[in-house]
Amino acid sequence: MRSGLAVLKGLPVLDYPPDFITTLFSKITKTLKMVNVNTISIPLLGFVAYSGTGKTTLLEQLIPLLKAKGLRVGIIKHSHHGFDIDQPGKDSYRLHQAGADQTLIASRYRWALVVELGGHTEEVYLSQILPALNQDQLDLILIEGFKHEAYPKIELHRPHLGHALMFPTDDTIIAVATDAPLEMTTTLPLLDLNQPSDIVKFIEEKILGPFTVNGK
Repeated sequence: MRSGLAVLKGLPVLDYPPDFITTLFSKITKTLKMVNVNTISIPLLGFVAYSGTGKTTLLEQLIPLLKAKGLRVGIIKHSHHGFDIDQPGKDSYRLHQAGADQTLIASRYRWALVVELGGHTEEVYLSQILPALNQDQLDLILIEGFKHEAYPKIELHRPHLGHALMFPTDDTIIAVATDAPLEMTTTLPLLDLNQPSDIVKFIEEKILGPFTVNGK
């Protein structure tokens, strides 16, 4: 056997190490699980940035502005940690802690579903959770995080924090919202991170606009 090659019936074939094959199939599986935006019936837009840049703060500002325009907004937020949406001591919390695999709490005001994933180490993908949103009752889905998935995103950037820009290595980033001039030039639209109304205007024109034209 020669380095990097194996001879099979006189023909040289690539001799990949076992871990390469494992990694390759893992990447293929991850790609297949990633969201296909063509299957989404309403506009989808993400906001990505390093921790501490202000993704949640910006979304807090955008949601009421969008709601004021009569839009029904859905939110998906990625979390790197475990979380609970109920309060310790409440009945639904006790049932969840007792081991229920799915817990749905409902009232005339709202309902919430918690699904246990069994402590799996693999990250959840947008394609797995998007169907949980009723797209018939929404006009727009905003996503916080899931930066490694292929879907339209706005990068949030604050140069004084010293983080590297993401858009040079992610062609699904369609604009950059910043609070100061960037360290490099780009042909992407630049939005004022401190002016949520400007970002709403961009969403109306570039994200909602094509759907309006298509009658959606």
